[in-house]
Amino acid sequence: MCGLLGIVDSPPGLLERSRVERLFSLLHHRGPDDRGWLTLDGSEVRVGSRSEDLAGDVVLLHTRLSILDLSSAGHQPMSTRNGRYHLSFNGEIYNYVELRRELEPLGHEFVSGSDTEVLLAAYAEWGTAALERLIGMFAFAIVDAERRVLVLARDQFGIKPLFYAPCRGSLAFASEIPPLLELPGVSRHANPQRVYDYLRYARIDHGADTMFADVRQVQPAHYAEVPLDAPDRLVERPYWRLEAQPVDGLSLEAAAERLHELVVDSVRLHLRSDVAVGAAFSGGVDSSANVTAMRSLSGNGLELHTFSYVAEDPALSEERWISLVTREIGAVAHTVTPGSEDLQADLDRLIDVQAEPFGSTSIYAQYRVFQLARDAGVKVMLDGQGPDEMFAGYRSYLPAHLAGMLFRGRFLTAARFVSALSSLPGASPGAVVKTAARGSAAVVKGALPDAIREPARRLRQQKTLPDWLDSTWLADRDIFLPGPYRTVVGRNVLRDQLLDSVHSSLRTLLRYEDRNSMAWSIESRVPFVTPAIAEFAAGLPDDYLIAPDGRGKLVLRRSLRGLVPEPILERRDKIGFNTPEASWLVRLGSWVEGVLESDAAHAAGPLRLEEARSRWRAVREGRTAFDQTTWRWLNLIRWIDRFSVELS
Repeated sequence: MCGLLGIVDSPPGLLERSRVERLFSLLHHRGPDDRGWLTLDGSEVRVGSRSEDLAGDVVLLHTRLSILDLSSAGHQPMSTRNGRYHLSFNGEIYNYVELRRELEPLGHEFVSGSDTEVLLAAYAEWGTAALERLIGMFAFAIVDAERRVLVLARDQFGIKPLFYAPCRGSLAFASEIPPLLELPGVSRHANPQRVYDYLRYARIDHGADTMFADVRQVQPAHYAEVPLDAPDRLVERPYWRLEAQPVDGLSLEAAAERLHELVVDSVRLHLRSDVAVGAAFSGGVDSSANVTAMRSLSGNGLELHTFSYVAEDPALSEERWISLVTREIGAVAHTVTPGSEDLQADLDRLIDVQAEPFGSTSIYAQYRVFQLARDAGVKVMLDGQGPDEMFAGYRSYLPAHLAGMLFRGRFLTAARFVSALSSLPGASPGAVVKTAARGSAAVVKGALPDAIREPARRLRQQKTLPDWLDSTWLADRDIFLPGPYRTVVGRNVLRDQLLDSVHSSLRTLLRYEDRNSMAWSIESRVPFVTPAIAEFAAGLPDDYLIAPDGRGKLVLRRSLRGLVPEPILERRDKIGFNTPEASWLVRLGSWVEGVLESDAAHAAGPLRLEEARSRWRAVREGRTAFDQTTWRWLNLIRWIDRFSVELS
């Protein structure tokens, strides 16, 4: 796990010594154990680690978090012996052992025990076709000196980030946005469409755009080729897409057995490390699968540490479930319970860490969990992200499941399903029926296709906006105003919604996790987020995903019998990673009002401050119900201030 930054066609003076040192410092948290640089200028290659003036056809800067082969043999940037390929790599290739065994008979020799060297050899042998063979999380830059091309690649789900921006006729790329903003020619102008998408619907991390107009990102499951002699000619291509693997004729029990094998094998691969591995643990099904599989695979000799957030609000606390599992598997449990004052004290650093606005204060709870792990000396963590999006774990999937029943004419089954929902915590049978019954259609969260969007200027006279958004500001910038939903009709409604979630909400959660973990120099691994598990999930029938009583992840729960304690598998509540956001902000009422009165607030683009302040006062006084728009106002304003963002 590392930090990288590079520039194609870097002229003399752009990367002078002090700027190089500044860039290294901004990447240090991603790789505090080692650092290095490489320049290629014509056929001349230079390498080093001390900051000095750098220039050339391509410059690579790298900071290393040492996880596999802690010796200097894993130093980066790394080059092949013949000098053709040069690699800067962030991530882990979990099947590097198997790939190495495959590459050795083909004539490749290895001098380290690192996955970096295996990745370099795999690319030298197979080119971009190697990407389909990789099981892992990765973002890397590889220079082919013979073809004079730079290749940027990102893993199938976007677990690891990779951004790029034009820079005075050059192309710069990096693991994070802040280093790019340090380069001359990269503006701090906001992307107005993304500002609207965030403020209105908390939608972020979709498509190639970011919240900064000049900064884009390589898409998950894509690679980009950049000619060293023409850095403006970046061409991006997909190498994988999530498609269902049919499971026709496979019974529920057989599917559960197959999923059990996939999950345990994935955890086995994700445990490969030369440093201690712990776990982020919520007490839910998914994180329980991780920690119980870790104990099962490693035996009692492993000193297993878990790290958990415990909410101060009893209604949101999962402490009893955390205690149940950690006692049973003999784990050393660490917990943290942040409060509103902690949020206020840490918020500016958290905004710096994320570099783009985020959806809720739950991100802060996750940030504190990784801080807790860092303080305990744990360097690698397993996390349970993914199953909710792949196996229908959220209540929001219930309308799609019901719609599928209606489309297939299974009316009696649908009636029983609706009746069962009345006893499911967090489910609203009336709302589920209303949503699902619209012509046997399901409403799927997400953006409307561009072809049917309407520009803001055409919708200006319609009452489509809340009063705290400035329609004139939006219209002047031709902002598209998609609704929060798109309607999908057909028998595969639930599958379509799950695929949409993997490409949107899961991607966002992975972004939060990468920044929060790396802020504390911790590598966070997500064993459920693999092509094999995602493809298997996508091919399952609806009835294998959602039980007759409305509980999601049916086949996953079945697959974990005998591994995860039964009380966890039988849980009917769905708390998630929730913080008492409403009570936190009410307690911080004076601070909230100060933010809404600040200079940055007056630069907050489409936000109409008088209406926002009025709404906040109503919330604070109990006259209006709290919703997360308040948080989005505050986060946007503080982001503008921290990054000197321009919205004009």
